[in-house]
Amino acid sequence: MEAAKQWFKDWFNSPYYHVLYSNRDEKEAAMFIDKLLAYLQPPADALMLDVACGRGRHAKYLADKGFTVTGIDLSIDSINAAKKLENDHLSFFQHDMRLPFRINYFDVVFNFFTSFGYFDTQRDNDNALRTFKNALKHGGRLVLDYLNSPYVAAHLVPSEVKELEGVVFDIKRALHHNCFLKQINILDKEKMVRTSFTESVHAFTRADFERMFAKQGLRIMDVFGDYHFNAYDEQRSPRMILIAEKR
Repeated sequence: MEAAKQWFKDWFNSPYYHVLYSNRDEKEAAMFIDKLLAYLQPPADALMLDVACGRGRHAKYLADKGFTVTGIDLSIDSINAAKKLENDHLSFFQHDMRLPFRINYFDVVFNFFTSFGYFDTQRDNDNALRTFKNALKHGGRLVLDYLNSPYVAAHLVPSEVKELEGVVFDIKRALHHNCFLKQINILDKEKMVRTSFTESVHAFTRADFERMFAKQGLRIMDVFGDYHFNAYDEQRSPRMILIAEKR
């Protein structure tokens, strides 16, 4: 099992990506965002950036609360879909998170649902975090929602098969060279097409993020272990939700 370099460029533009992840819990996501807003208490005129925004559902949820929200994503297909949601409070741009995007501009930067850790080199990871930090005003806050690597490693499901919308996904998972690999073999029964993709996400720990954040001048304020804001526990928490402030 091996991931292609920059695998995310093709996979996130694939229609099969959206089929596989179409069952994400929108109610849970909305509840999580509500809890975040209650915790952050941003001003009513806050400027927000959603990095790796996908098709923009969560950026729209924030904009519907009255905030001015910008979403960026590498996938042009996702951004084209998101642009249909644009209004006076909501805008979207195709953009690579490793490159600068507005400087000292936003009150809050969000990176939801493990949308980090895809890159082959630490330099790219650092560049992405630098983009997050530089986009923030002084005292602005970053919310980075990541998987909790020790928990995921202990509960890894090696293989499963699921069928969604006439598409069969044969999924294999492994931890290899400190990366979580997910090989997704796809059979589209209607089109009689076979294809495959392999996701690769770094198994970053809390200590890894502490080092990377400190390097960028980001001060970690809190770490939560799930979308209900329970305290982070390395062995028991399914998520690692880091909230940091730009110094």
